[in-house]
Amino acid sequence: MYDELSAEVGVFEFDEFAGYLMDQGVQASPSQLHGCLTGLLSAGVAPEPEYGLDALTQALHLDLYGELASRIMQLYEVTAAALRDEEFSFHPLLPDDDEDIAVRTGELANWCEGFLAGFAFGLAGADATGASLSDQAGEVLRDIAAMAQAEAGPDESDDEAEGSFSELVEYLRVAVVNIFMDSSAAAPEGNSPGDSPRRH
Repeated sequence: MYDELSAEVGVFEFDEFAGYLMDQGVQASPSQLHGCLTGLLSAGVAPEPEYGLDALTQALHLDLYGELASRIMQLYEVTAAALRDEEFSFHPLLPDDDEDIAVRTGELANWCEGFLAGFAFGLAGADATGASLSDQAGEVLRDIAAMAQAEAGPDESDDEAEGSFSELVEYLRVAVVNIFMDSSAAAPEGNSPGDSPRRH
């Protein structure tokens, strides 16, 4: 499902988004943007692309327009599908593996920071019913908050750093899908996260 949607809207590249952000003078990371979009969806907000763009700009206090805005709406739609995908195709948007491990670790931290901002914004606009989280979800959110402080250890070898990074990314993938599913289970019967828009 994720691959099919990606083919429809084009490949989402970290450097592509970075270029759009630089052109608009936006001081934000592509990873931070995707983390925020994922956080919004995981909090149970509307999956409509226009809402995703609107909520993102409010959560991160950004002014986005043009091709960048269009691509963000596409990314939001694909991310929503990936979180629901039974094939577990969800992946955070991070730099390519050929990028320095310190840079990738920093972007992983940015992704987590964006996720927490989006999740908090989504919960703030949620109805009281179904907005509570399980103890497990709360623990996962604390882990993600700790990952937002992540940086490559100066005493780690390249292999050790790569191994640690891979473990963090894999944990994050599972953790985020679990939070999304937790929000689905907490939603009123007949509704799943994002079934109705929550405008601010």
